[in-house]
Parts: sequence; C-alpha cells; structure tokens
Amino acid sequence: MVSIKKKQIKLCLACSAGGHLTELLYLKKCYSKYQRFFVTFKREDTAELAKKEKVYFVEDPVRNIKKFFKSFIQTFSILSKEHPNVVISTGAGVGVVTCYIAKLFFGSKIIFLESFCRTDQLSLSGKLIYPIADLFFVQWKKLFKSYPKSIYGGAFV
Repeated sequence: MVSIKKKQIKLCLACSAGGHLTELLYLKKCYSKYQRFFVTFKREDTAELAKKEKVYFVEDPVRNIKKFFKSFIQTFSILSKEHPNVVISTGAGVGVVTCYIAKLFFGSKIIFLESFCRTDQLSLSGKLIYPIADLFFVQWKKLFKSYPKSIYGGAFV
C-alpha cells in the first residue's frame, strides 16, 4: 500500500449541481484541510461555490452521448492538469465521468458517497461507480447488507 502524506493529497470533489453538491458540502470538515478542486456543471449554486473554491465547470452529460463526449474531453483535460490523488463524489453524471477518467487514466483513489435518498437500491451513479470505488459509503443499513464492499456510515446530511 502506498502511503500519501497529508500535504501531498490533492482532492477532486466531483458532483452534479443541486442535491449532489449539497451533500458533498456537508463533508467540508473532512476535506477542508486538503488541497482541492471541484468538477461540476455551471448553475447558480455552483457559480456561488466558485467564489470561495477552485471550481472547474464541464458539460453536464445528462445521459446524452454528445454531451457525454464533451464532458469527457473537458474532464480529461482538467484531470491531466490537476492530477488528483483522490476523487470524492456524490454522483450523478459529472461524478461518474470524473471517477472513471481519474481511476483509469490517472490511478486516483475513488471515494463514493451514495445519496441519503437512496434507501433500498443504489442510484445509477452508485451502480456505475461501485465496481471501481476504493471506498463506497451508504447511509442506510439495507444498502449495506446488499452491497458487501460498502461501508455503512449512517446519515451524513
């Protein structure tokens, strides 16, 4: 196992705007001591975040193949520049694209936090990221029982 010193850790916080961003922001205490940047798409809430944090805006893939490829190219460019050690995501499309690029091309560790609203089955994002996640947190015991490599963390919202 490779040890990474705290000062060397660079985090990528990847999520869609709205609720996914809100849940990620609840974890600020956990990531605030580390060098970090966000990958998301532009909306009012993410534009506000960009006033306080380093934020990269990419195309929202919204299950559209053309937008997916544009998002892929934008995200690959960002990760090529930033080289994060760890990606933390709460999902949706932007999170999935970022996690796969980071894992496959840059060897980043992936931490995924399943949404609080997912009580008995994983979200599409969760299902897609589960196979590549190094840590996969769920907030409900029922999900913990169904997904053996998950970690039950209880509610973080």
